[in-house]
Amino acid sequence: MSLPHESLQHYPRAAAPSLALALVLAFTAVAAPVAAEPSAAAENDGAHRLSLDEAVARALEKDEDVVVERRALDAAEAAVGGAGGAYDPLLTLETGYQRTSTPVNSAFSGAPAGDAAPTSESATASAVLSRLLPTGGEVQVRTSQARIDSNASFDLLSPAWDSQLGVELRQPLLRGRSIDGARLGLRVAAADRDLAAASLRRQVTETVAAVERAYWSLAATRREVEVREEAVRLAEEQLAETSIRIEGGASPETEIAQPRAELERRRGDLLASRGAVARAENVLKLLILSDDDGDLWLAPLAPVALPQVEPEPVDAAASLAAALASRAELDAAAAVVERRRAERELARDEVRPGLDLVLSYDRYGLAGSRNRAAGSVPGLPTNVPSGLEGSWGDSVQQLADGDFDDARVALVFALPLGNRAAKAAALVAENAELQSAALLARARKAVRAEVLDAVAGLDTAEGRIEASRAARQAAEVQLSAERDRFAVGLSTNFLVLTRQNELANARLAEIEALTDYRTAHTELGRATGSLLEQRGIEVYER
Repeated sequence: MSLPHESLQHYPRAAAPSLALALVLAFTAVAAPVAAEPSAAAENDGAHRLSLDEAVARALEKDEDVVVERRALDAAEAAVGGAGGAYDPLLTLETGYQRTSTPVNSAFSGAPAGDAAPTSESATASAVLSRLLPTGGEVQVRTSQARIDSNASFDLLSPAWDSQLGVELRQPLLRGRSIDGARLGLRVAAADRDLAAASLRRQVTETVAAVERAYWSLAATRREVEVREEAVRLAEEQLAETSIRIEGGASPETEIAQPRAELERRRGDLLASRGAVARAENVLKLLILSDDDGDLWLAPLAPVALPQVEPEPVDAAASLAAALASRAELDAAAAVVERRRAERELARDEVRPGLDLVLSYDRYGLAGSRNRAAGSVPGLPTNVPSGLEGSWGDSVQQLADGDFDDARVALVFALPLGNRAAKAAALVAENAELQSAALLARARKAVRAEVLDAVAGLDTAEGRIEASRAARQAAEVQLSAERDRFAVGLSTNFLVLTRQNELANARLAEIEALTDYRTAHTELGRATGSLLEQRGIEVYER
């Protein structure tokens, strides 16, 4: 019953290279080895012979709801990568030019004679490389270079080359130590990805279950048509035999009314059954076809897989355990709880005071040429200190020498007064987490009820199979005996036609019982979360 490998379709990949998802369809038999082939009517009416594997494969390839959930998972996976981008290093570059001439109300302005203010021109360039740390801290490496030209008489160097290189670490010790916005973003993105994966798995499961139910329903309605056709044939035979009896004088002419009326009634039932087949086909087509399948929309569908039903005992406790461990709905609810928990942790953390440890170390360099505009002021040195006279390279060399540096250790304490907004946000987040936990508990109870209902439905359907089979066999014997009595004049049309109707009803009841068992088997697989595993369908990341 497995499809050829080349017919199995994988879903199109998203552009993001971090994600590769596929539905691997390796189908297995639903219940037991195939024991029935399509009827001759299915062979002759031009119907498309459709296996259950093909129906499921088409649905998973083309079902719009599955495509939507796949795209949602692609987006959630991309969001996980985006949340990790909070830890990407940030490089900030800045360059500029500035000219300053500010009047100073002082005899010591340093301005050249006759000028109200000295003039300073500077060209600067700086770079800062910063990165968040997984501990909630931040590290910065910074450097700057500047050339300053000045005609102030108090400036010893012009042009002067100013250099700086340093590093700073800021690490939270209270608020922000266990969780911060970046770590919240990672946890939320991961929870959303788990939610999307669970939603995709749930949708695939629901799609497979819906296809199987529609497939078995179509198989049952086509079998019902066969039963109705057989009933019409039997009525025609009974009408013919009655006509022969009337012609031979063995029965009055009024005897023809009953088989004729019964024949027309059964023809009406046959037409109704054929209409039910058309409706069942449309339900299945809606699940498995797309706009590209124009020919199949108009073609009848004939299920070809009617496996023998071999009921097996069901362990209710094992089924409950499997459902609680595997149901996608529970995984989705758990993902929501995890997200709410992360949000609550951050909200609680925001209530705490802030205490940050700051460590920094900087080195400086300064070099340049003697300022020709520098004047002699009594009591003040006018000579350039040794080692400062030079070029930009000398300024940079001083950074390596480490003659001029600045080391700093500090604690920064921040105490919100009142902090009502953070306290309210923490209470809101806590209640949201409790709500999501309650929804998870409710979902677990609903799953338990679904599993127990499915187990009971399967047990009931199993019993109905045996009862309906026995009733059908008894109806066959009764009809055969009644026809024998009618042949020797010991029975009537009414009794023969009644036995025919009983046989038709018994056959329909058996078909219904078999169909209900198959759909109950599907429902149990869906309820326990094992339907995809049973059918050899996997939803996975690679």
